[in-house]
Amino acid sequence: MNILLLGGGGREHALAWKLRQSPYCKRLFTAPGNPGTQALGDNLDIAVSDFTGIANAAGDNEIDLVVVGPEVPLVEGLVDFLQEKLPALAVIGPDKAGAQLEGSKAFAKAFMAEYGIPTAGYREFSAAQVEQGVAYLATQPAPYVLKADGLAAGKGVLILDDLAEAQQELRSMLGGKFGAAGHTVVIEEFLDGIEFSVFVLTDGEDYKILPVAKDYKRIGEGDTGLNTGGMGAISPPPFVSADLMAEVEAQIVRPTIRGIADRGFQYRGIVFIGCILVNGQPYVIEYNCRLGDPETEVVLPRLENDLVLLFLATCRGQLAEQTLVVDPRAAATVMLVSGGYPEAYEKGKVITGVAAITDSIPFHAGTTTLADQLVTNGGRVLALTSYGMTVNEAVSTSLRNAERVRFEGKYFRRDIGKDV
Repeated sequence: MNILLLGGGGREHALAWKLRQSPYCKRLFTAPGNPGTQALGDNLDIAVSDFTGIANAAGDNEIDLVVVGPEVPLVEGLVDFLQEKLPALAVIGPDKAGAQLEGSKAFAKAFMAEYGIPTAGYREFSAAQVEQGVAYLATQPAPYVLKADGLAAGKGVLILDDLAEAQQELRSMLGGKFGAAGHTVVIEEFLDGIEFSVFVLTDGEDYKILPVAKDYKRIGEGDTGLNTGGMGAISPPPFVSADLMAEVEAQIVRPTIRGIADRGFQYRGIVFIGCILVNGQPYVIEYNCRLGDPETEVVLPRLENDLVLLFLATCRGQLAEQTLVVDPRAAATVMLVSGGYPEAYEKGKVITGVAAITDSIPFHAGTTTLADQLVTNGGRVLALTSYGMTVNEAVSTSLRNAERVRFEGKYFRRDIGKDV
């Protein structure tokens, strides 16, 4: 069959790598893709927000299955659009109603409250309720957690220790700092614990839990500095026991899928559940409606199933018939980023040494070609994924290869997985 994958980052290269392993994948197209996906199929110069262009490409290339990588087209209703234009097309991703789990933090919190899913206490405030929100903050203990309701490119969550600063930021957010995404702000109770990522593949009724991961968001070693899109990930996190996952499944996963079914969402895809372990109890921090990045780069390498068959079973409502097979080895990915990231950074730096990588899988995150040379094209440039009998062994292999890749300003964290 012919498959169209949407997106152009490390997550999409990992998806392309896994989809291409299936004997059922005849041709693979990625839009817009990157040099990594180009080596596995055909890149199409179509933006993920170009719904008409995507539909036309699906028709022109006789596409059987569309896999949506990033969140924005899902939240904006791409699945609904494709279902109307091409009703026979199989699509991995929720409809617009289901994508609200990621697209609106207020919606997600109300959903969790309705289904008794453990999460932080919260209140939401609109632009017309600025002073009520400011007064509410004064009644809460520090640190203060402010979340823009909508998508804000990963920048809409603030954790602040100073009350006056939190009140000023609330005014700024409700005043338009994040545009429409901040017209409503959720103020949450701060939860202190260790985070982990749970990925659930669902057809809207049944589900399968994919390998669990933990990512590292801070730019600096020791989890210091600014938040990024992710500096690395490991799978499985050693602290996530079978007993803990049984609790997560009973208290979080099952009620989440029940809520999706109750509400009639056309949800055929991934529910990402960002969890935090607090005093031995799991809580939900957030939902995403797609695979995470860079967790995808460690989750998919540990999944031994044919991903095409899993996705087809999902689209056909036959997921219950599938049995997951997981590689017992650990996997770790280390992200190489541009100098200055996550703030200002330069693009177009020549990348060398990729051919020297051994025992690691390089996933392209922010690269392009210029005059037949591989160059940087983003803040996060390459994710280097390795296997190991332990997390430390896997990380060590990725770090060894991180030294072999060279580009001006290259930076990476050397402490991925060391905290666990």
